[in-house]
Amino acid sequence: MKVAACKYPVGKPASFDEFAGKQRRLLGEAAARGAQVAVLPEYLSLELAATFPPDIHADLHASLAAIQPLRAQWLALFAGLARETGMYVVAGSFLLAQADGRYRNRCDVFAPDGSHAWQDKLQLTGFEKATGVIDGGDALKVLDIAGVRTGVSICYDSEFPLPVRAQYEAGARLLLVPSCTDTGAGATRVRVGCLARALENRMFVVQSVTAGSAPWSPALDENTGEAALFAPMDAGFPADGVLASTQGDETWAVAELDFGLLEGTRGKAQVANDRDWPGQLAPALVRARVAGFESGFEAGPPAE
Repeated sequence: MKVAACKYPVGKPASFDEFAGKQRRLLGEAAARGAQVAVLPEYLSLELAATFPPDIHADLHASLAAIQPLRAQWLALFAGLARETGMYVVAGSFLLAQADGRYRNRCDVFAPDGSHAWQDKLQLTGFEKATGVIDGGDALKVLDIAGVRTGVSICYDSEFPLPVRAQYEAGARLLLVPSCTDTGAGATRVRVGCLARALENRMFVVQSVTAGSAPWSPALDENTGEAALFAPMDAGFPADGVLASTQGDETWAVAELDFGLLEGTRGKAQVANDRDWPGQLAPALVRARVAGFESGFEAGPPAE
């Protein structure tokens, strides 16, 4: 399976049609490179806030409310692009209003037949908590993408091992991570999380990112990091775990993911974190105890 991860250049579209044209161009590039799955970044929907006046796009709460009427067009756009390109399209995330007026950070995934699935972000960052209006999701899913069990882990979620482990135990061998980070430290945390999840579970991990500066937006103001595809750091794969990564102005990181190789080398792994995972759950290890230093033994002769 060839998969493409986007380093998405955040812009300031003047209309939904301009936004749609950008998605069509970018996804067309991924399809032209043979991708079967294309991953766009977290908070993609907030680029649409630029289509509203400054008093709206400069205010996060106003932006969230303003983009809600565009939800139907969003779904139609990406369902249509999945059909046109023949790809599975991971449309970043849309901050979706709930019945109580609060929002969930939802990642939409579209199949080549136009059908649709989704995964909500589970863990909230400090920024998201500070908005006072965003809630974490309450369901963890695994999807079937072209015959491969696949999980979605939105940005900060990739830094938590247990939900991803649950996706692995439900059969996931591919993890898709739409992300958005505004500092070098944030970009490093998510990248390290992706590498760790690939190591622990012997799975492929694909991270998309936002790029560039958008001073008009309180959420997309600064963007850092590189899009990349990761593998276990073990037999048959790169020593650093990086299959492909963007650099500079590159928009797509693209790599062929060999699931036959992944499974075929599982039994020959130099280390098998996935198989040895239960060892850390032994009763004596699930809680640490405070221990003191013992005394009363005879010291040996001094070394010469």
